[in-house]
Amino acid sequence: MGTYDAVVVGSGPNGLAAAIELAHNGRRVAVLEGRSTIGGGTRSAEITLPGFVHDLGSAIHPLGYASPFFRSLPLEDHGLEWVHPQAPLAHPLDGGEAAVLERSIGATAAALGRDAAAYRRLMEPISADASRIADFFVGRPSMLRHPLALVSAGKRSLLGDAESLAEGVFEGERARGLFAGNAAHSFLRLDRPPSAMFGLLLGTLGHAFGWPFPRGGSQSLADALASYLVSLGGEIYTGAVVRSVDGVPRTRTVLFDVTPLQLLEIAGEHFTDGYRSALKRYRYGPGIFKVDFALDGPIPWEAEGCKRAGTVHLGGTLEEVSAGERAVSRGEHPEKPFVLLAQQSLFDQTRAPEGKHTVWAYCHVPNGSTFDMTERIEAQIERFAPGFRDLILAKSVAGTADLERWNPNLVGGDINGGYMDLRQLFARPMPRVNPYSTPAGGLYICSSSTPPGGGVHGMCGYLAARVALRYLE
Repeated sequence: MGTYDAVVVGSGPNGLAAAIELAHNGRRVAVLEGRSTIGGGTRSAEITLPGFVHDLGSAIHPLGYASPFFRSLPLEDHGLEWVHPQAPLAHPLDGGEAAVLERSIGATAAALGRDAAAYRRLMEPISADASRIADFFVGRPSMLRHPLALVSAGKRSLLGDAESLAEGVFEGERARGLFAGNAAHSFLRLDRPPSAMFGLLLGTLGHAFGWPFPRGGSQSLADALASYLVSLGGEIYTGAVVRSVDGVPRTRTVLFDVTPLQLLEIAGEHFTDGYRSALKRYRYGPGIFKVDFALDGPIPWEAEGCKRAGTVHLGGTLEEVSAGERAVSRGEHPEKPFVLLAQQSLFDQTRAPEGKHTVWAYCHVPNGSTFDMTERIEAQIERFAPGFRDLILAKSVAGTADLERWNPNLVGGDINGGYMDLRQLFARPMPRVNPYSTPAGGLYICSSSTPPGGGVHGMCGYLAARVALRYLE
């Protein structure tokens, strides 16, 4: 290693995005990754049986596909291929029926029975503004441009909670359940704001962009970013654990793709008492419990619509999903958890041997949970797909501690880099005019613990790099 204009610690999507933006502007950049493979939360591997490729972290990427930064890069020239399932999402209910989020709002609404007109009234005005809505969440964050500060008469629902919105707008369980599942991605209680915002955002992204994933595994996205970085002259080093600022090669600036806990450990001595105290007060959200399955065939869903969807939400009715998320917020483990499931191998034959399939699934649990949710996750899948258990060839289980060992940024199993309530949606990691800078000159944070927050979109890294470039002028 030599001397650099900038060093990025961590090779997750935000770290790679930061490095690309710096290199694109003529700076000499090195990325240091402590693990043996790059990617952070976007890694894939054969963790059950040979030939079965599983996503170790993120799997489905509506935010990545909609990201204005990723879309500006020639990643397809570096091996990235997006796969679009026939339908982005399905939400089954008992009795063999399911609500299906189609790319078309009209087609989605048509299958919602008496809620068809209500769904169109809710989603059409927002989806007509889809690019701007996406930019609010994966674009340049600003109080003047954020949806919470731009609420119009037609979008006041953005401010509320998902439970009230669903009950106030819809009459039937299919529409209510579909919306509840999208809102539950927030990790918030569904009776608390701004959970409705996440339900509307995920639905809008599904209609406007789809919920695609990278062919071959999420690792393909990390590999494409890394390939493009190297083509710009950037350097990447794996197995390069950084425990202190003194361990970084000679450089003018360092950007950390880490959460506040790791930032304190690595660079805390360089910060003011006030900044250290604020980092210590940063709140992490609930964790996840994850199971990857190798199957002898496709999941035998009762509802035909589930067989066309890349993602399936398993939680039943709005009341059930909401009750499960409330239980997690109380530190409990729901008997019937809300399960997020991806079945990429239905649409990407590179994921499993011919005739076989992979399944990626997780549920929410209290931060730091040690409870084994495997049986409850399997029961929820079996509930909507009788015979599922008979197809299991192998499985790999990861609790919150396993996930944090795999990726230290997943503190207590939190995959969002911190709680996403109203305060921390705006002020990540703390109230500060420039959230990416620190009191120590030349040291920056570029992880999902900064705006615009969790999700695979690279915008935290890109925006932090833009700030660092001003320092490097």
